[in-house]
Amino acid sequence: MKNGSKILFKPIEDKTIVWFSTNNEYVVVENETAAILKKRHSGISVKEIASEIAEKLEVPFENAREFILELEDHFFKGKYAENIPQLKNDEGIKKPTSYDFVDYYLINEIVCKVSYLSARERELIHPKFAHLVSEPSEKFDHEFEVFIENKKVHLFVNQQFIDAWYNQEVHYFQGKFSMELIQKIHQKDEKEWLGVFHASAVSDGKKSILFLGDSGNGKSTSLALLQANGFNCLADDFVPVTALDSEVYSFPAAISIKRNSLQTLLPFYPELETASEYDLTSLNKIVRYLAPKNPDFKAHLPCESVVFIKYEKDSGLQVSSISKIDAFQQLVPDSWLSPIKENAAIFLDWFESLNCYQITYSDNEKMIGKVRELFG
Repeated sequence: MKNGSKILFKPIEDKTIVWFSTNNEYVVVENETAAILKKRHSGISVKEIASEIAEKLEVPFENAREFILELEDHFFKGKYAENIPQLKNDEGIKKPTSYDFVDYYLINEIVCKVSYLSARERELIHPKFAHLVSEPSEKFDHEFEVFIENKKVHLFVNQQFIDAWYNQEVHYFQGKFSMELIQKIHQKDEKEWLGVFHASAVSDGKKSILFLGDSGNGKSTSLALLQANGFNCLADDFVPVTALDSEVYSFPAAISIKRNSLQTLLPFYPELETASEYDLTSLNKIVRYLAPKNPDFKAHLPCESVVFIKYEKDSGLQVSSISKIDAFQQLVPDSWLSPIKENAAIFLDWFESLNCYQITYSDNEKMIGKVRELFG
């Protein structure tokens, strides 16, 4: 068939992951389905494939043909068909002539000036980076402007319009802000990143582990406990990985701590007692922010393991290896992944190399001991 899209096929365990360039989507399918898609994409006719299936499975030719056409309709048309990207432009957007708040953040000797139209815009970004605030200066390396106009939050970076988002899309704005920031502080363009994962990254100074878990499972609390016990927080909630070396890079945002974790963490972090609280209505949670005790925001380290972590009362410590396919299906939906084919191939190879575990715990000391063992 004639199809301009680029497709990748990656067998992992007993399934195949298929990547479609047209909408940068990863789909897990049975190996037999992947084989049919691969043949159709390479130009082999429906008749030839149907004849082969009919003979192999001893089914009527018409049934095999109909099945192939249904697969083709689903995967090569509809939502997997070629999409025309929407161009971003700032036509008609009036930038403010002045801003109520201007903050300067010092990260890796790089100064970023961020101007917020009002306290409303500032609260979307500033709390996670307040620990990086430096003295106002006429000299800065990069300039960010954030303002709400016509019910959309707008982002400009170095005078260039990036995008605008409605209130219900504010988490996309925060993710894009962080993506622009990570490019500046590590001096890497977006095309040089493999992906950004909704996870926490912990290091022992030599390598890193990604911790994942649904909201409320204790991911950030576990990260804070590990930090208090000799590990470094490379990143929380926003974990960038590069395409060149598939290494996890540091991101300097603070760790978000919920109210129900305070009793556990106050003995290690007394500063949380008086820390400001923020009501994140879009995420339905109230948090305080804990600065990462990271001595080097330039750090980047290889990653060998992904751990799905969960705090569960009276569970003690339960550790098990989990299916890579299950881990993949939990990791990808909340992640930003590069739409570039070469990067998608690197991502699939990198993911295949990871060890995948599930840790459920109620005993903090045992959890910390197990993580030491995983770094081993």
